[in-house]
Amino acid sequence: MEYQLTSKHEELREKVRRFAEERVRPLAVQLDEEEQFSEELTKEMGRLGLFGIVVPREYGGQGLDYMALVLAVEELSKVDSSQAGTLAAHNCLGVNPIYYYGTEEQRRKYLPMLCSGEKLWAFGLTEPNAGSDALGAETTAVLDNSEWIINGHKIFISNATNPMSAGITLLARTGETNGRRELSAILIPRETGYATERIVKKLMWRASDTGKLIFKGTKVPELNLLGVRGKGGRLMLETLDAGRLSIAAMGLGLAEGAYEESLAYANTRHQFGKPISSFQSISFKLAQMATRIEAARQLLYHAVWLKDNGKPYAKEAAMAKLFCSEVATEAATEGSQIHGAYGLIKGTLVERHFRDQRILHVGEGTSEILKMVIARQIGCKL
Repeated sequence: MEYQLTSKHEELREKVRRFAEERVRPLAVQLDEEEQFSEELTKEMGRLGLFGIVVPREYGGQGLDYMALVLAVEELSKVDSSQAGTLAAHNCLGVNPIYYYGTEEQRRKYLPMLCSGEKLWAFGLTEPNAGSDALGAETTAVLDNSEWIINGHKIFISNATNPMSAGITLLARTGETNGRRELSAILIPRETGYATERIVKKLMWRASDTGKLIFKGTKVPELNLLGVRGKGGRLMLETLDAGRLSIAAMGLGLAEGAYEESLAYANTRHQFGKPISSFQSISFKLAQMATRIEAARQLLYHAVWLKDNGKPYAKEAAMAKLFCSEVATEAATEGSQIHGAYGLIKGTLVERHFRDQRILHVGEGTSEILKMVIARQIGCKL
């Protein structure tokens, strides 16, 4: 295998592991129960240098590679997917598009505050009528007197409604070319006054911020265009390719957390005078979990290595995200079974893992869409 973790990678992994165990774990149950987004934990992640991980230091980032970001998300997901979701969304969907596609002026204006954790940034893709068909976006941006006038709705947007949210990168229709919709990405600061509504009563990621956004005549300068006009669809797809690596990392971390919790429980829970891990039915579940987790890790780390070395990785990212989400579901399900009735009680880690794994089959491309992506990459004539 090509990848090799460096001492910096291991130091970062250990730093995030300590943070997850010492700061996140004691609060996770309460935050989940109360559906509370934690500004305190988010700012602590910023102080730890977990935002802007791949952004150069000249813009306030850490100047590390994508493997470092994936490791941070993985470790945090072992304990709490809500905090991992905040971290992944802000880095992959908030910070990185501005760094990769922004002008020098846009980078210097936005990145320092976003890399420090002082503020968060969102990515506005999904709409009530545009989910898997992301290119069917109905939100419009009309250029008038050097200003974009935006009208439309976005939904299921991460990091968009909390007090730390500073704005959003919006995918909008900016015209038509040869009868086809022209899509562009536009930076919309929060102070422009668009309406937000937090989505509550979620099954999963209950301590993360997910919201609806409404734009009615929202105006921003023409210079807020991110990248090239009419290339928003490509920008979006490339952003999702990278984002899939972070969602795969969430799946891997969740699976590892469920496995570790279940192994510890099986070694201490006694039935018929012996630990339940001594029974073949339980030990085989744990052996299968460990094997599938290792396979998921190798697939994900290989995909990340490809990205970090400038090689094509879209197929491998889709594969990693698809497989890691499946492994997370298996680990959470079998972990719940190993815990028996205790695995069905709210407030336990394994029960939260069981709920949180569901989003992994939806976010950054549903499992069905990913299979289409992979099919095209391997030469199927769809």
